[in-house]
Amino acid sequence: MPSGPQSPASTGPQSPGPQSPDPEASTPDRHDSDTPVANPTAAPTGSEQETERLPAPVPTPAPSPYGQYPQGQYEQGYYQQPIYQPVYAPAPKPNGLAIASLVLGILWIYWIGSILALVFGMVGKSQIDKSGGMQSGRGMAIAGIVLGWVGVGFLLLFVLFFGGIAGCGALISS
Repeated sequence: MPSGPQSPASTGPQSPGPQSPDPEASTPDRHDSDTPVANPTAAPTGSEQETERLPAPVPTPAPSPYGQYPQGQYEQGYYQQPIYQPVYAPAPKPNGLAIASLVLGILWIYWIGSILALVFGMVGKSQIDKSGGMQSGRGMAIAGIVLGWVGVGFLLLFVLFFGGIAGCGALISS
């Protein structure tokens, strides 16, 4: 018995069936798959020799009725997907009048800021609506308009309150 690792071919007779192609079977003198052949790499043990069956020859595929693909056209052997870069729309820029409307609506500046917040907010909101998405800040313009109306409301209350007190004082003093 030989020592060391043994190949699967030297373990005994093989059953016929699908097997991987044997490099020794590619010699010019191919044998039929039913003919037992002595294994030249295995040492004979006693009077019996180990035999193996060669795999059946693989038939070549029939040529395609459509012809072959041109080999030079695809250098890598497969179709590579083209690389597409995503196209992003430019980010909309905020409208300056909308920002001014919000700032003046918050500060009030002796109620003149409230009136300017109303004017800037309405003009800025109309510019944003006409820009077709190229300008942002619609929410700031609306907030400036609301704060402007709140400021104008406080101005009216102030005028009515102090105007009423002044009117009452004039009546009392006469």
